Amino acid sequence: MLAAYLEDARRQFRGLKHHAEKALAQVSDEDFFAQIDPGSNSIAILVKHVAGNLRSRWTDFLTSDGEKADRQRDSEFELEPGDTRASLMERWEEGWRRLFAAVDPLEPDDLSRTVQIRAEPHSVLKAMNRQLTHYAGHVGQIVLLAKHATGERWQTLSVPRGASEDFNRKMREKGPSEGGGVGRTAGKPAPPGSPSGPNR
Repeated sequence: MLAAYLEDARRQFRGLKHHAEKALAQVSDEDFFAQIDPGSNSIAILVKHVAGNLRSRWTDFLTSDGEKADRQRDSEFELEPGDTRASLMERWEEGWRRLFAAVDPLEPDDLSRTVQIRAEPHSVLKAMNRQLTHYAGHVGQIVLLAKHATGERWQTLSVPRGASEDFNRKMREKGPSEGGGVGRTAGKPAPPGSPSGPNR
């Protein structure tokens, strides 16, 4: 069961990254930095914050506190002159690289090990779940803002409206596969763009 959890957690992390990037690909540079109101985060700010969190939480994941001493969290919610779309996306990619470098080698026995986040002890499993839910919330925000910005040009990331019955029929025709879920291949993750992630 713990091995199955690790496999699914890796799939979910990759799915969240993929969903965000499919949304980001539809957004212009202008909309990437736009705020819907003065108190709201732009997509750029969300990317910067998630990147900062990723770097802090997953660098030396098993051996150092997840809130690094050199992290300036408040600065993640402010844009600086050098914060271009390219530079922010480079930080985003680096953050996700650190996550997968930490998560991919984990073994089931590692899930009961203890790590620290702001000096608070967490099991590895709890720390992973904490980050999954955190990133899912921000990816949902990115998707919502991207959809708002693109309007009628938006290309859905999930099952299109009005197509649910056809999708369900096709999945039933595929039948259950070994080791997990309708339409999945045993031992392989579902496609990152599957409807299990943030959608619409």
